[in-house]
Amino acid sequence: MRGAAGGGRDFFVVVPYFNEERWLEATLAALAAQSDPRFRLVLVDNASTDGSANVARAAARDHPVLSVHTVTEMRKGTGAASDTGFRYAIANGARWIARTDADCLPDRDWVRHLRRALVEDGLEFVAGRIRPRGDEPGVWTDRFALPVMIRLAEVYVRLARRGPQYLHPGFLVAGNNLAITADLYVRSGGFPRTGFEAMSEDRVLAERVRTLTTRAAWCPEAVVYNSARRVRAYGYLNTLRWYRNHGYRPAQVDVR
Repeated sequence: MRGAAGGGRDFFVVVPYFNEERWLEATLAALAAQSDPRFRLVLVDNASTDGSANVARAAARDHPVLSVHTVTEMRKGTGAASDTGFRYAIANGARWIARTDADCLPDRDWVRHLRRALVEDGLEFVAGRIRPRGDEPGVWTDRFALPVMIRLAEVYVRLARRGPQYLHPGFLVAGNNLAITADLYVRSGGFPRTGFEAMSEDRVLAERVRTLTTRAAWCPEAVVYNSARRVRAYGYLNTLRWYRNHGYRPAQVDVR
């Protein structure tokens, strides 16, 4: 775990959270169960007002396999919280950094596949596959509708996001399943320090990356199971409109 390139001291996973007391423990358990445990975990509290911070602090005790760092970012916004976590990781020796979200369940081999893509294959930026969680209450149609929505988003990114400024073809990038080298993160300017309401920080980062490197690829083997709570709050069509260009503006954006 120590010493070798990508051996654990220089591979980090960042998880930002805001009021995720209900969900965070399952995410931490999924990370503790990774087939490749050689990573350091940064948990970024985005000024939570519930018991999420207590869950995060208990992670090291409850999951001794995890090397846990806890950080606080008082400026509200997924972009700000994620950027704080990534820059903390870089300041503490990260060469490769992955991100998932506090309501997601990374597949058991998630870290292993991301490490292979970045460390062994030499890629600078990768994004993985998103699938719906099967453990949360909801209508049965979610299991069929969500994959269709994701597929439509994949096609849209590939066909619509084109131009001479881009060095590699577009592929769907979601903040709950991506990884990047520390060097490229710094060169790209990182996540914009904005609120989720203003822009999708993952899309901004992906567009910046496309102008800087050819060593980027989709990694479908790296799977994260995503909560469907936003889809249920917005509806299927409005969710697509929201993620396309914030064409839908709900009365309550943050459904946590």
